[in-house]
Amino acid sequence: MDDDFVTDQNIIDDDEQRSEFTLRPSSFDQYLGQDKVKKELDIFIQAAKQREQTLDHTLLYGPPGLGKTTLAMIIANEMGVDIHTTTGPSIEKSGDLVAVLDELNPGDILFIDEIHRMPKNVEEVLYSAMEDFYIDIIVGQGSESRSLHHELAPYTLIGATTTAGKLSAPLRDRFGIVEHMEYYSEKELASIVKRSSNVLDIAVDEDGAHELARRSRGTPRIANRLLKRVRDFAQVADQSMIDYKIAKSALDQLQVDEAGLDQVDRRILSMMIEIYNGGPVGIKVIAANIGEDQETIESVYEPYLMQQGFLKRTARGRVVTPKGYQHMGFPYPKEEN
Repeated sequence: MDDDFVTDQNIIDDDEQRSEFTLRPSSFDQYLGQDKVKKELDIFIQAAKQREQTLDHTLLYGPPGLGKTTLAMIIANEMGVDIHTTTGPSIEKSGDLVAVLDELNPGDILFIDEIHRMPKNVEEVLYSAMEDFYIDIIVGQGSESRSLHHELAPYTLIGATTTAGKLSAPLRDRFGIVEHMEYYSEKELASIVKRSSNVLDIAVDEDGAHELARRSRGTPRIANRLLKRVRDFAQVADQSMIDYKIAKSALDQLQVDEAGLDQVDRRILSMMIEIYNGGPVGIKVIAANIGEDQETIESVYEPYLMQQGFLKRTARGRVVTPKGYQHMGFPYPKEEN
């Protein structure tokens, strides 16, 4: 009985992984949105292929969930090369970086997600590896230490970050291509929901797709996640089609409001209004009050609240805007004479 259960669970896990993979577009034609980024990258890739050279090192930055990893995989497909993926925090020492770089064949792509979280000593090793395709390795200790010059195969580094400002200037300057990824429009997200529904064999009508898109905070990853959860509500309610009514009902129960704000977003705004009179409030104070780490607030929640006009930054801290007060149902305080 136990063996059968494990086998079934493995099948379920494999199916989940396959469905996640199939949701990823594999070419620029399939990749919806980010038209400016796609157009520029397509030109750079064509030019590199015509010259029979590697693509310049590329930095993709923007809020999480906008498709940076997917875009890196498409670049590899378009270039016809292999891609090796890792993350900044997983490269703890220079030896880890050397091991990764040594695996690359000529023309390969190394994708480093959260590149801003690489340790400083590792980042410094990366400078020569990016610029001149070599690294100098120090072996031995003290007076017996010596430097070994190690050549690398020409490759392309694609770095992804949610906070480009946290990259040091020397590292940022070594990227020949820098692309900023924007939040998606409701129309673009509705198209993504429709495409994903076809891949997952879920029936969604136009109104249902737009209601999902409207509450997905401009982010494809969230749109796909919400689509799967609304599918569960529809299935339990014995609804064969996700329409506006079932989408709205499910998303209301999931506490995702009409502007796409979730519980954490609303907790940030309500805390600032009720405790600090709307601000200004420092980011560390916000993090301590709501129980989230500072980097998560800065990279996940704050950008969308600012993009929607609910929050603004000032020299003294974060401030809730009149629009933010209105959305949360609080009267905006009158300025004292």
